[in-house]
Amino acid sequence: MQTVAVLSLKGGVGKTTVVLGLASAALRRGARTLVVDLDPQCNATATLDPEETETTLANVLESPRLPVVRDAIAASAWGDGVDILVGSEDVEELNHPNPGHRRLGNLGRALQEVQKFIEDGELPYELVLLDCPPSLGRLTRSALVAAGGALLVTEPTLYAVSGAQRAFDAIAETREQYNPELTTLGVVVNRVRPRSYEHQFRIGELREHFGSLVMPVALPDRLAVQQAQGACMPIHQWGTPGAREVALAFNLVLARVLRSGRRGRHHEFAWPENDNDETTDA
Repeated sequence: MQTVAVLSLKGGVGKTTVVLGLASAALRRGARTLVVDLDPQCNATATLDPEETETTLANVLESPRLPVVRDAIAASAWGDGVDILVGSEDVEELNHPNPGHRRLGNLGRALQEVQKFIEDGELPYELVLLDCPPSLGRLTRSALVAAGGALLVTEPTLYAVSGAQRAFDAIAETREQYNPELTTLGVVVNRVRPRSYEHQFRIGELREHFGSLVMPVALPDRLAVQQAQGACMPIHQWGTPGAREVALAFNLVLARVLRSGRRGRHHEFAWPENDNDETTDA
């Protein structure tokens, strides 16, 4: 089971679009996938359109026990192969900017419980995608602590590029403090218009700054992406020429992610028994 955090610290660059596109590509490939919706906007949950659950990610982050985790996971409307750990607006209340160590580890503990499903012959996920909010609070930090790899998303614009840099710095900080196995899988450039001089300039700037981390394939700006999401369908099933172009790009990004990522392991959290963070966290 490979766990990938998808993030940027600039809103509106299409992180959820990338998560959904990768899930669609994985579905096409036959790789069973779990999407974890950490963004309080819950757009991934809305597009995957699961049956309503009484338990959500908010409950899991407070109590990452096996029964809670199991109840918060639902099958998506995309069919067998993509499930979702259901998001909730309530997670915004948990997004403390300086969470304690113990609470930072709860998402990782929950994913360790997911591994128990696999050991029991249930829910054999090959890929877990963590859809992060565009802020560096508890939610994004928890994803970086739990993940084996991180995928940065940006648009070819000035402010989005600076957001990717801040996210890159956050990955380095998390690697140093909590998760030495965390790797940067790459930088995905989204919503690219090939004829735009500004876009080409910014892509060149990204390549100068991030080097080979910038994915060799960019995601084109196509209306089909919004159409497929609005219809709660995988981009690979939308069927228009624009959708086929975007789907091919996602196939290539997924192949790079699977090739670059470190498989197999979540992290055991050994916080002190007398951790007092619970009394200070919001």
